[in-house]
Amino acid sequence: MNEPTRYPAAHDTAALAVHHPTPLATVHAVPLVPVQPGAIPTVASVVLPDGRVVTGYAIEPAKPEPVATKPAVSRTAVNIALGGIGFGAVCGGLALLTTFIAALTALVTQLIILAAVIFGGWVAVQVFSASGPSGGNTFSIRKAVFKRNHFHG
Repeated sequence: MNEPTRYPAAHDTAALAVHHPTPLATVHAVPLVPVQPGAIPTVASVVLPDGRVVTGYAIEPAKPEPVATKPAVSRTAVNIALGGIGFGAVCGGLALLTTFIAALTALVTQLIILAAVIFGGWVAVQVFSASGPSGGNTFSIRKAVFKRNHFHG
């Protein structure tokens, strides 16, 4: 099972080509091309150690697309909070309105009671005044004569 695999006879006679890597020459540090601060040249040139010059366009680094930032608090939460604040303000106004209505009701009730007391006092003074009647006929019941169930005055 672990025996080497035998290839067909055609492979046995084929010549093997061996490739050996060639060693690279020593790399010397290449001076950089001076660049103005904040400006990138449109074309960049690089001098290789063997004297060749490679020229190409400068590639700007890829900029990631801006990610839509989410607010720290959701808009729904802000709307609910603002609604609560508005409701609280309205409730304060409603509390003042109900207080005003209660005070107005108490005032009207007191005015009605005051009018009843004043009018009742005036009526009482008119009924129980010390002066006698101011006109008309006065009959003395003692002198009256009753004849056959008929009053003669």
